Amino acid sequence: MTLPRLRLDPARAAAPCAAFASSVSEVWLEVGFGGGEHALAQIAAHPEAGLIACEVYANGICSLLSRLVPEGGEEAAPLPGNLRIWPDDARALLRALPDAGLDRLFLLFPDPWPKARHAKRRFVHPAALPGIARTMKPGAEWRIASDDPTYQEWVAAVLAAQTLFDAPPPSARRPADWPGTRYEAKALRAGRRPLYWSLRRTTAPA
Repeated sequence: MTLPRLRLDPARAAAPCAAFASSVSEVWLEVGFGGGEHALAQIAAHPEAGLIACEVYANGICSLLSRLVPEGGEEAAPLPGNLRIWPDDARALLRALPDAGLDRLFLLFPDPWPKARHAKRRFVHPAALPGIARTMKPGAEWRIASDDPTYQEWVAAVLAAQTLFDAPPPSARRPADWPGTRYEAKALRAGRRPLYWSLRRTTAPA
């Protein structure tokens, strides 16, 4: 019963600031929140920001909800007013969001779709960038993290060929204000080296 209380009503996606139970001045979006630790850290640290957390996998959704609500409290336990969950494909949500509606976007350790024939499924894709950029305010930040070498090379190549985002080289160390995730911890234990991008939506027409 917790998910229906937090689910983003598709009819409200066109005016996302009004979709939250508390008053928010910014709208943030996390694509693929995994276990939910990053999403929960962000809403706790930034009550002024409303976060729409997207995840298609039931295990991840259950993990986030179990962190929020004790067993037996699904119907009545208090919930954060600045969180909404989108339990479907994030691309459908992006199509429903208004122009320049997002202040921040997170894509942390996404599925790399390593096989070439699956490249079109990657969220960072040349064909997808205009639609993503449309939803972001000028100067809005897009954070990307990946530990997969194939995906890292792909992201670098895609960003080098576009003008919709200012894209400085990635950092090899997670910035201090980026909450960690269990996927990052797993990658570091396995000896993989994540890269962290911080992009900014260009302020002038590209």
